[in-house]
Parts: sequence; structure tokens; C-alpha cells
Amino acid sequence: MLHIDNLTYRIGGRVLLENATANVPSGHKVGLVGRNGTGKSTLLRLIMGELETDSGSINLQRDTRVGTVAQQTPEGDRTPRDFVLEADIERSALLAEAETTEDPNRIAEIHTRLADIGAETAPARAAAILAGLGFDEQAQNSPLDTFSGGWRMRVALAATLFSAPDLLLLDEPSNHLDLETRLWLESHLASYQGTIVLVSHDRHLLNTIVDTIIHLDDLRLTVYRGDYDHFEKERRQRQELRAAEFAKQLEQRRHMQAFIDRFRYKASKARQAQSRIKALERMDELRPVRPDHEVAFDFPDPEQMAPPLIALDNASVGYAEDQPVLTRLGLTLDMDDRIALLGENGNGKTTLLRLLMGELKAMSGSVRHSSKMRVGYFAQEQADAFDAARTAREELALRMPDVPETKLRSHLGRFGFTQDRADVKVGSLSGGEKAKLLFACITRHAPHVLLLDEPTNHLDIDSRQALVGAISAFEGAVILVTHDLHLVELCADRLWVARDGTCKSFEGDIADYRKTILEARRAARRKDRDDRSSNGAGSDRREARRASASARAARASHRKAAAAAERALEALGKEKAIVEAKLADPALYKGPGVEIALLNKQLADLDRKISDAEAAWIAAEEAIG
Repeated sequence: MLHIDNLTYRIGGRVLLENATANVPSGHKVGLVGRNGTGKSTLLRLIMGELETDSGSINLQRDTRVGTVAQQTPEGDRTPRDFVLEADIERSALLAEAETTEDPNRIAEIHTRLADIGAETAPARAAAILAGLGFDEQAQNSPLDTFSGGWRMRVALAATLFSAPDLLLLDEPSNHLDLETRLWLESHLASYQGTIVLVSHDRHLLNTIVDTIIHLDDLRLTVYRGDYDHFEKERRQRQELRAAEFAKQLEQRRHMQAFIDRFRYKASKARQAQSRIKALERMDELRPVRPDHEVAFDFPDPEQMAPPLIALDNASVGYAEDQPVLTRLGLTLDMDDRIALLGENGNGKTTLLRLLMGELKAMSGSVRHSSKMRVGYFAQEQADAFDAARTAREELALRMPDVPETKLRSHLGRFGFTQDRADVKVGSLSGGEKAKLLFACITRHAPHVLLLDEPTNHLDIDSRQALVGAISAFEGAVILVTHDLHLVELCADRLWVARDGTCKSFEGDIADYRKTILEARRAARRKDRDDRSSNGAGSDRREARRASASARAARASHRKAAAAAERALEALGKEKAIVEAKLADPALYKGPGVEIALLNKQLADLDRKISDAEAAWIAAEEAIG
């Protein structure tokens, strides 16, 4: 479907892509990965035709419909539902023409085409997508101007998904989505029928959705079959092989050059020397393997304090005296806690963080903590407030006015700011570097508690992995608000869930929480069907019984499919564990590489089968009503 051939692109004299080549077959789901600043978003714009290549070509199959999320958020007095329906350009045009044409033959053609494209079901499909992205019925029918920019971006995403293009280009689509909405998006994309090219730093999303990774690195595109975890393993093995080949060639060239230098002017050896000179000229010079980008993340440790750090006893909090956002709060936080704070947007997560950091006072009940406790609060809007004209060092110095410059630079070095980068103006820093500067600022006094609100939005995968290590090593408490499942799985040992006007501890892990979300959605769908059924009172009861029997049969079929998918996942998981154990055996790498290649291929096949089985299980679970 998509062919990128020897593509070169420069911006401002800087080369982003050079002789880059990759192919994306129809129906594949591709993750486009690489460090921040390598040109992933630029490549999407090149595919869309918004930028012109310097050389090479990008070719699409004829009549391919390409879709991406518009950068400009929708606005006006239209409703989200109307905006999404308008994304089906053909349907909108046909409906408009049907209102004006008087030709009976054309009217018949229009209605036939509307039936062919499922125009009657379009409102239901639009409503389902909007509901999945967090819009209830009232919100779907409210003017766009009543929503924040983040919610309007969701409407833009919904419109793109509704239009169902042949090639769907997505750039960090899960950013700014709460975890619950992200789970829906993950399921929707996993079952998407078209081709997807997805730019994301979200490892869990990539592992769940994609079957191919295209890595943008060193100005080139390299294709790997399988999910992100498999890409990491295969890339590491390729690097080790390339490093060995480069070292071998370097030694070979050194040996040949030594012979040339010694004998090129000796008559009896001149022919052999000339032969080696020509051989050197013909030899393809291998590129040295660059070491992986090292990312620094190191939180300073606070002094220990007696537990609990914070204790909430029947507390309530809000912004208006008679309208608390959260009530009946009974939570405690200790030094060694790693807590993920979950809940849909609008359920009070940020309000709770502001209570814990002392920005809001309890309206009732009590909040107990030591007067010596220090809190560090991370929220992306704080990074956006940095002065673009100041350097990273100057921003930190404003917050640490009496600290010597050597200590300022040392603290910035904990977060990857070298001597040179510390003196770069904030306006020239990447989004990820601004996030790291904010981490440096909020930890300047070695806080006992870190409150991290969506800390990974602008971090690449390497930086996210470094953040995981820093959180694990930190000796204070951490509360995470994040849509990054990988971060939750690796860091959180307790879950708090904000919903129904309070926040409580959740008994179980993130997998259990995911199941509760799916069950809640099934319950909501059942209620919706019941409501529609009650509104249709007076319809034929026999037909209703037939529909009920049909629904029961469908549920039974879906239960069987879910059970089969679970059994398949269990069997595939065992098979994968055996293959991984073989690949982890050092003895394997002493023999020929054929068996290694076969095992890696087997592992890639298993990863694809596991991804397909997971998608089948999610689809079956969501279909059970």
C-alpha cells in the first residue's frame, strides 16, 4: 500500500532522512518509532503530501484514502456528533444533494448509494466512537465551543476514526487521554480493518496493536516484524552482529593496509600490493554501530520520615463550599508507596493531587501530615510556563537563588543536561527536554512525595524506561496519574480509583481494573438496550422474544469465542516462554546462527498470534452483553 523509496529530506540545512526506504503492505499495523527529534512526525507529513521530498519518492496505491487527526481543533456551535458525521464526506454530499435534486432517477441512485455505504447506521456508529472516547449522550449533543481544547482534540480523533480511511496515520493518539479511554482506543485500533501507521512512545500500545515496527534512526528506516518488545530484542541482536562484523572488517582493512604500506614499492610484491589496494577500494565500508542513547534520570533521595506521610480521614475537598468534588476520603500514604491514581477525566484526580500538595484545604474531615514534608508536583502546564528566553540553568537558578552554579549544573546533570545543554535557551529545547527540566525543578529540594500528573507525554521510549528506573530507585513516595500502562505495570504497587464522588483503594492489579472497565461498558450497553426497548413499548412481543433469543445465542457465541481466545493465549504464552528460554541460553550463541534466526522468527510469529488472540478476546468480551 505504502512504498517509501530512497527518500531524502532536509529542513533548515539539517538532514532528517537520507536514502530511507520502507514498505507497508495493505492491512498491516505499523509502529513508527525513534528518539525525539529524529523526524517521525515529519515523515507522516511527507506521506500526507504536506511537505515536498528533496529526493526519492513516496507512493500509495491508487485511490487510497489517507486520514490523520487535524492539528486544528474543531470549534463553533456544531455538536460533536454532527462534526463526526460530517467526516463521511460522501454521505454528507449525498444527503445534501438529495435535498435539492428533482431528478427521480438521480434520487433513486442517491438512496441506493446511501444504502450501500450504510448511511442509516452512521449516527449509531458516530455515537459509539464518541462514547468510547468519553462523550456521554448529553456531551455528544452540546456545542463544540463548550469543550476544552483537549476534549475537542478527542472530537477530531473521533472524526478521523469514523471516516475509516484505508491508511490511518496517527501521531501520539493516546496523549491526553485518560487510561479508561485509552483502553477503548487500544481495542478499537486492534480491530481496525485498514492499514495503520502509528507514531507512539507508548510501549504497551505498540505491543498491543502493531505487527510491524519501522525504526527511524541514523537517517534511515529499518523494518522489523513483530511488536515493540520483539523489535528491541532483534535490534539488540542486529547491533551485536553489526558490531562484530565492523570489528572484523576493521581488522581486515588494517591488515591489508599494513601489507600495502610495507610492500607497495617492493618490485617482487608490487602486484600483490596493487591487488590489495583494489580490494580495499571495492570493499563496502561498514558504518560503526552507535551506542544506544543513554538517558539520565536520577531523583535525589529525601531523609526518612515516620509513617504515614499523609493521612486523610473522612475528608472532602472542592472549590465551592456547598459543592465538594470528592467526599469520604480515607487514604494513607507512606514513604515506600508507589500508587497509580486512576479514573476517568473529570472525576477529581487533579483535585485530589492539589489537596495532597496543600494547594487546596479540606472542606471537612482531616488531612494530617508533617510540617517538614516536602512535595514535588509535576504537571505539563508548568513546563509550558518556562520563559523561552532563559536557559535551563537560569530557570533552575530562579528556584534555587542561593545555590552555587556547580551544584545547579550537577542537579541538572541528574536529568541529562550536559554542560552545553544546560546553557541552551528553553525556547530551543524539545518537549522531552522541557519535561526533564521540570523534573529537575520539582526535585530541587529532595521531596518526600512526588505527584506526577501525566509525566510521560513528551518523553520518548528510552526516557520513559529511564523514568521507570528512577521511580523504582527513589526512596520517597510516588503517586502517578498516567495513561501509560507500561509505567503503571512496572511502577505501581497500589491503585487508587477516583469515581462516584470519592477516591478509594482498588483491590487488585491493573489487569483486574481493566476487566472492571470492560464489565462496566457491557453493563452500560445493556442499560442502553433496555432503555431503547422500554421506549418501544407496544411493539410486537413475539418479535421482542425472537430478538432476545437471538441476543442470548449471540452472547453464548461470544462467550465461547472469549473462552477459546483465553485458552489460545495460555497455550501461546507457554510456547513463547519455551522459545524465550532457548534464546536466553548462552550456549545457543556459540553455534551457527541458523537456529537463532529460526527461533527469532518463531518468536515473532508467536507475538503476532498472541496479539491477534488478545484482540479477539477483547472483542469477544466487549461483545458479551
